[in-house]
Amino acid sequence: MSAQIHYELFIRRNANVGWTLHFATEDRARCLEVAEQLLVEAKAVAVRVTKETLDPETREFRSVTVLSKGMTEMVKPKRARVEDDAPLCVAPSDLYSSHARDRINRLLDGWLKRKKVTAFELLHRPDLVEQLDASGTELQHAVQKIAIPEAQARNVGVHEVMRTFQSLVERAIERILKDGRKQVFPNITPANFAQVLTKLQDDPERSYLIGGGIARYLGAAGNWTEKVRLLLDLADAAPQVGKARGLAFYMLEQPLTEILGSRGGVSELLGEGQDLGSNLGALIRLAANDAVALVGRHDASVLRLIPVLEGEVARLAGHLASDAFMPVRTALIRRVMQELKSHRRLRPHNPDGEIEILRALAMGLTAAAGKLVNMEDVHETFVERSRTLVTADFVTLYLERYRTAVTEAQALVRLADNVTGAANKREAARWISSCVGALKFEREMRESPESPTAKLSLLADLQKAVSKAGLAEADQARCVAKIGDIGGLIESDARLTQTLARSTVPPVQRLIYLLRMASGETAPLGACADRAKVEAVRLLKAPEVRPALASQPDQFERVRSLLGAAGLAA
Repeated sequence: MSAQIHYELFIRRNANVGWTLHFATEDRARCLEVAEQLLVEAKAVAVRVTKETLDPETREFRSVTVLSKGMTEMVKPKRARVEDDAPLCVAPSDLYSSHARDRINRLLDGWLKRKKVTAFELLHRPDLVEQLDASGTELQHAVQKIAIPEAQARNVGVHEVMRTFQSLVERAIERILKDGRKQVFPNITPANFAQVLTKLQDDPERSYLIGGGIARYLGAAGNWTEKVRLLLDLADAAPQVGKARGLAFYMLEQPLTEILGSRGGVSELLGEGQDLGSNLGALIRLAANDAVALVGRHDASVLRLIPVLEGEVARLAGHLASDAFMPVRTALIRRVMQELKSHRRLRPHNPDGEIEILRALAMGLTAAAGKLVNMEDVHETFVERSRTLVTADFVTLYLERYRTAVTEAQALVRLADNVTGAANKREAARWISSCVGALKFEREMRESPESPTAKLSLLADLQKAVSKAGLAEADQARCVAKIGDIGGLIESDARLTQTLARSTVPPVQRLIYLLRMASGETAPLGACADRAKVEAVRLLKAPEVRPALASQPDQFERVRSLLGAAGLAA
């Protein structure tokens, strides 16, 4: 009884972390190839491949290291000297920064969703502060969630950090309630917005005071769409020039960014029931409508896949088209890229649609790159998303609707054409290679009731599609060769080249048929094309061919171009 052998690939992603098992396989060559690729693409700082042999008597595996490269020894990080033990937020005013508000939105996500408010509103509305304080456990849980990682980062006790944050929260609550009782927040409406801005533009507390007025103004809205409408009304009423105008959009972009950053807000604003792909397309339209329109003029499918904006969303897009709301546009693009890096499906239960919408999103984001987002970040995002398209789960679901091996191969080539990244292209090539190299593919092609010329033409088209899919040279050559082998078998079964060479068709016409096969136009490159080339050379030497070509100048030019395409001297 032969021993059971497999190979395991262990990796270390960082210099200060231990080894983790990446995957196991019985294919030694593939295991080594993946290990080398992880190092080249900087996905790991060290790799180790081991050969595991099962002892039939003890039923235990004996391990032998086959490959060990990179930073194989773990580097223990030196604990940085803490220069300042104080937390980042020490005063109530620190809670109003964009980073603090973002953290509050995440810590109190459930409560804010139920109330349909944002951290911006919570930090400026006494009524919301009272409700949160009365809820009991919500604040306590939020403090606990932030205190534990903070304590670990600063190497201090958790309870000490909790007491610090609890004191900060109590002071912030007291401040908001006190200012609410004193009615220090202005009563803002579109009619007096410009006047309030002009009055407070030089006040040291202008952001806090104007924020309180805007939050109070938003309190009349019952949903996210209504809040956006009210904010746009204020944007319409903002001063046209000067310091007050800049202050106006600085204040309005804060609640607007938080609304568009929440899944609930986006779903309600764009319409319930839409899938993630449609929502992300709409967000790209919001942030870069001009770029999407430009792409749509060159590819109409983009306009079909990325929904048209209507109602308040279209109005919002009009405001975002100006540079006044540039931070909002940038935040929208960041959110799109963050969602694309997740594993959420863009088109659940529709793999073909997933590929289509991903292509449209890629074109839209690429067009928007430069002013709103870095092109390298866009590329990295789609490499990450492409990884989900070549997994076994997705490919299995993707191929479910295709009933024949040929249609499966065509679908896999389309998939390969739409993924990016060297590793993802390589994985897509493996799927194609396994499909066209399978006995099912060969049997279906050879036993198909279609004519040999039709089958060879189909294989030629498939071969050309593989060549245009952007695969690595070695992967492309392997897939092309397998398709060529099947073409050679089909031609051999039908003796097609010999039949064409000896048919009663005029010699020039026969020569053109053979040259089209030899050049890969109507037959796949490989054994079939080589046989056609041999017959074409033999036919060219026939005494009746040259006079026939001389009497047909138009056909002579065509034959000469086909000779060049087939690699024969014209």
